[in-house]
This record gives sequence, C-alpha cells and structure tokens, in this order.
Amino acid sequence: MVDVGAKPTTAREALARARVRFPPGVLPALLAGEGPKGAAIEVARVAAIQSAKRTSEWIPLCHPLPLDGVEVTFERPAADELEVRCRVRCTARTGVEMEALVGASAAALVLYDMAKGLDHGIQIGPVELLMKSGGRSGTWTSPGT
Repeated sequence: MVDVGAKPTTAREALARARVRFPPGVLPALLAGEGPKGAAIEVARVAAIQSAKRTSEWIPLCHPLPLDGVEVTFERPAADELEVRCRVRCTARTGVEMEALVGASAAALVLYDMAKGLDHGIQIGPVELLMKSGGRSGTWTSPGT
C-alpha cells in the first residue's frame, strides 16, 4: 500500500458513472416494480453506498477511508438506458476515485441482478470517472463531460 502518512489531509471528491442498457421493454417494467426482486432503484442505491464505504475490502491496496458523503442518482438518457452516478466526498490523505467507481459499478451490477429475471441481455458499461478534486493534483474533469 502506498504510504500517505506525510500527505496533508484535504477535502476530496469524486464522481463516477456506470451506464446500463436494457433490452426493449425491460427498463419500464423494472422501474414500475414489475421485476421479480422488487424495488430495483432503491436496492441499487443502497448497494452503491454500502460498496463505496467498503471499497478497501474489494480493491487490494486501497486505503480504508472515512467517507463524509455518498450521493447516488439515476438518470434515463434513453428509453432503455439508465445512468448511475455516484459522488463520494471525504476529508483524507488520499482520493475517493475508487470509492465512486466501485459505488457506480455495484449499483449497475445490482440493476442487472434485479432485472435478469426479465431478460439476460442487459449490458453494463462504460464505467468511468467523470471528475475528481482535492489533493496534490487538484481538480480533474473527464474531457467528455
């Protein structure tokens, strides 16, 4: 693990997204609660928050961080697509990019799990970092954002 003990504690933030594409007709049924496992959005939101908090258990060599906040939103950019956005904040010696990426990924995987009983043709991706701020390198924003 990288030694961050000498780094200053600063406010950190990261925003990641995961896109989930559904076969025609699956997303409306899922959003209406007609999937076999119930309220998909609420379960995916909890999974994102829980996994962001436990990222160091998922990703080897990742520091455990005391998160100040995790926000998860869902947007529908197309009739059969959901975009999960996971924003994570903390005050620490290292960034929260991995926590945001893991949170968005976990939510996307839960959406797959919640909808696979309707159709297995669900696609996940891309999963990507949109923005990070704080620390020595300052603010970075994805060129496509």
